[in-house]
Amino acid sequence: MSESCNHDCSSCGSSCSSRTQPQSLLAQPHEGTHVKHVIAVVSGKGGVGKSLVTSLMAVQMRRHGFKTAILDADITGPSIPKSFGITGRATGDETGIFPVVTKTGIEVMSMNVLLEDAASPVVWRGPVISGAVKQFWTDVMWGDIDYMFVDMPPGTGDVPLTVFQSLPVDGILVVTSPQELVSMIVEKALKMSEMMNVPVLGLIENMSYFECPNCHERVEIYGPSRVDESAQKYGISHTAKLPIDPSFAAHCDKGDIEGYPADYLADTAKFLEGVLGK
Repeated sequence: MSESCNHDCSSCGSSCSSRTQPQSLLAQPHEGTHVKHVIAVVSGKGGVGKSLVTSLMAVQMRRHGFKTAILDADITGPSIPKSFGITGRATGDETGIFPVVTKTGIEVMSMNVLLEDAASPVVWRGPVISGAVKQFWTDVMWGDIDYMFVDMPPGTGDVPLTVFQSLPVDGILVVTSPQELVSMIVEKALKMSEMMNVPVLGLIENMSYFECPNCHERVEIYGPSRVDESAQKYGISHTAKLPIDPSFAAHCDKGDIEGYPADYLADTAKFLEGVLGK
């Protein structure tokens, strides 16, 4: 029954019942933008390496020959430009905004490339932040992109809801760490993805272990890994583990994440390519 009528539409022959069909909330990207796959990178809490995983995945897919992009949806805590050594500001014209391009050709849009001072805080309420994220999709001239990674803020608030409703998200990667209540975090992510009809593609455990540079023994500083156990419990087919590596921080501080030589997420990149295609 339509909200505007007070009878059983199915028995009266009226066409008002057609207005009850659900409307898509997907926002149209900028004219000329064609993004094949959108993957959201999420976490249950901050500080587990979500932005690091986002950066590494974009770099890895770029190394595989794909055109990649990062939409930094963490408006109040953007760190993507720092990792890539981006210091310039985004430009645009009357038709839209141009994303900033990294040294290897990864397109990036982040709040920090729009601010005159990157250290200025963004003190906005949720709806305004959500609107900015949506504009990163609708007003930015991305062009042709094979894989876009969305660096999500932690939790399940306004911004994740906006991303899942407005962007054609193909799936999510959940980032966790051994010292978390892994099962609870994964369960929250699963329930959120189920509500939004978005599949969980993989579970990535950051700070999983430390490898001694001398003897190469692996030490699980934060306790035994439970990522495979959690993945099996919740039916997640792919997992990956990132070590505690001082080189991560060094390359990010230098703005040279693209120059980091290790390829811990190479299998994840191949998995996404196999599941989603080129």
